[in-house]
Amino acid sequence: MKHLKSSLSLAIALALQPVTSYAQDADTEKEQLEQDIEVITVQSSYRQNSLQSSTASIAVLSSQDIDTRNAINLEEVLGGVANINFSSGSQRARYFQVRGIGERSQFQEPINPSVGLIIDDIDFSGIGSVASTFDIEQIEFFRGPQGTRFGANALAGLIYMSSNRPSDDFEGAVRLTAANYNSYDAGVVLSGPASDAVNYRIVAEKNVSDGFIDNTYLGVSDTNNRDETTLKGSVAIEASNDLTIDLNVIYADFDNGYDAFSLDNTRETLSDQPGVDQQQTTAASAKFTYTGFDSFQLISILSHATSDLTYGYDEDWSYVGLHPWEYSSTDYYLRDKDNTTAEIRLVSEPEHRIFADTTDWVVGVFVKNDSEDLTRQYTYLDSDFSSEFSATNIAVFGQLDTHLTDKLTLTTGVRAEQRNTDYDNTDGLSFTPDDTMFGGKLVLSYQLSESSMTYASVNRGFKAGSVNSNGSLPDELRVFDPEYLWNYELGYKASLLNNSAVLRAAVFYMSREDIQISSYHLNERPDGSSEFISYWDNAAKGSNAGAEIEFLWDINDSVNIYSSLGLLDTDFSGFTYADGSRETGRDQAHAPSYQANLGANYFVTEQWLVNVNLDSKDGFYFSDSHQEQSDSVTILSASFSYLADDWQVKVWTRNVTDELYATRGFYFGNDPRDGYTPKAYYQYGEPARFGITFDYNF
Repeated sequence: MKHLKSSLSLAIALALQPVTSYAQDADTEKEQLEQDIEVITVQSSYRQNSLQSSTASIAVLSSQDIDTRNAINLEEVLGGVANINFSSGSQRARYFQVRGIGERSQFQEPINPSVGLIIDDIDFSGIGSVASTFDIEQIEFFRGPQGTRFGANALAGLIYMSSNRPSDDFEGAVRLTAANYNSYDAGVVLSGPASDAVNYRIVAEKNVSDGFIDNTYLGVSDTNNRDETTLKGSVAIEASNDLTIDLNVIYADFDNGYDAFSLDNTRETLSDQPGVDQQQTTAASAKFTYTGFDSFQLISILSHATSDLTYGYDEDWSYVGLHPWEYSSTDYYLRDKDNTTAEIRLVSEPEHRIFADTTDWVVGVFVKNDSEDLTRQYTYLDSDFSSEFSATNIAVFGQLDTHLTDKLTLTTGVRAEQRNTDYDNTDGLSFTPDDTMFGGKLVLSYQLSESSMTYASVNRGFKAGSVNSNGSLPDELRVFDPEYLWNYELGYKASLLNNSAVLRAAVFYMSREDIQISSYHLNERPDGSSEFISYWDNAAKGSNAGAEIEFLWDINDSVNIYSSLGLLDTDFSGFTYADGSRETGRDQAHAPSYQANLGANYFVTEQWLVNVNLDSKDGFYFSDSHQEQSDSVTILSASFSYLADDWQVKVWTRNVTDELYATRGFYFGNDPRDGYTPKAYYQYGEPARFGITFDYNF
């Protein structure tokens, strides 16, 4: 195994070609920069197709893109993707927003995520904090509803992560990273043939850090620490000439602390009982591809994931003695979550189109069972709260790709999905809602030339409703309904400047019906303090409009630039706040009006590479239920790498200027020193980071 391709992440000639190996030597990398652009493959569509020919707004980050950003977790690459945002309120980002739509937290309520996360065909939606990026081949970001392909988990979009496949020849890699805040990361990869018909891949990673918080009351700096272990194994089996089997196993143990909010809105906390954000997951998937039929391929995908999650925090963010009434409380949520999926689809072969040999087709069935047992341990409860939740989704879907002419194609897709839910809790609440939902798409694409195409599409997405489970909520806030989304989109994709540049652009308008909004209700306790109750409600209507533009240019053999821009204009109205006032129109939460990324790779010599990167984001509302907003921010990052045949050393930094920016915000009273006067509280993003990474490949 030769030199790891970690430094050319956004060079066009690399970023657009399919990633088939985890490593190559520096000379090969240099030669690739001199070649014409090749296309990258979108792997999670019904059919694998090129990014440039896909009729949707999709961004793809390759393993090189991930490595250039020096990323360890999914949250650390999101700044490079237009109109993708995330919410903290936890140790790692586990909730994502696409085009301004997506959840920001989960407490007691069982919810259907608006943005799905799938890793190696395993559904991690809503629990995405374990999304390690080590040995990931590529990450695909679907913007806009995917009602036909992914159903109820993709109202706003979906993130699909695929690991590197087992290799035909033996190879291996070792990565070691040391950074400030006592941060260390170590990973190893072994891959190769087990027999003529079986290849394997084994991956292990350990990441530890003190985190970015000083707890001045306890006198320690590791109450928001990270202790993360990820193990993965995959096997590719050539069972026969007609049958291939791909098996994946993932074990993740994230034993992280959680102590992020400060009464003084600094990185110094006063908590006497710091919290935790832990997740232990064991998951597996199996994909069977059978090509023995003349007219179609049979693809079957099975997956199962079991996760134990513990999320808890010091609710008063302080210590006994600071409060005049010796007030102290903690709030912990312990979840046992199981997720099983099964999908069977038939994908037509090109030689067996229907309707006078004009139409490719796909039909299939999807089943998902999701269960969650929750225990809440809260100081102000007379006894622990517990609930049992299960949901079964059954969907049928189909898609036709009709080639009207050599250049004009009409795509029609439909999905019908039934969700049956069963919910019980210790407050005596029983809830068994059933939702029948329909989604689909209509796309007309036209090949303008060999190097350019355009498309127009209408998509309908959906997500299920559910129940607010907190026993102290008023009855009128108990139930919320399904949400639907119509997306109207125009796109253009082209190779330019003699295939040295690529442009991808899309404009969209989305209309939301019965918006599910995360709000909160405050109950005042007899001692004068307030109980913060998160709940979900439906707003009357909303709209999201904007654009996504990506431009990549291989200027010469030594210089490459890359850029992306997301523009977003959102509003919602018809929502009634806790004080009885009614929203008549304002921006939606976690929906910045612009997100931009600009970077360059420069080969000083054949061995020395410099990367500079800028991420910029406008301010946004933290919640739909109050008026607090983040500030706009621009983050500068850079790296300096030496590339040898079998190894590489990189010195890197992120957030060079140590910008202070918030990733989550609340508004309520929690400080006894000012009489619990309501005000804004923030969780801050990553401060200035610097480190060194060593890669060795064999």
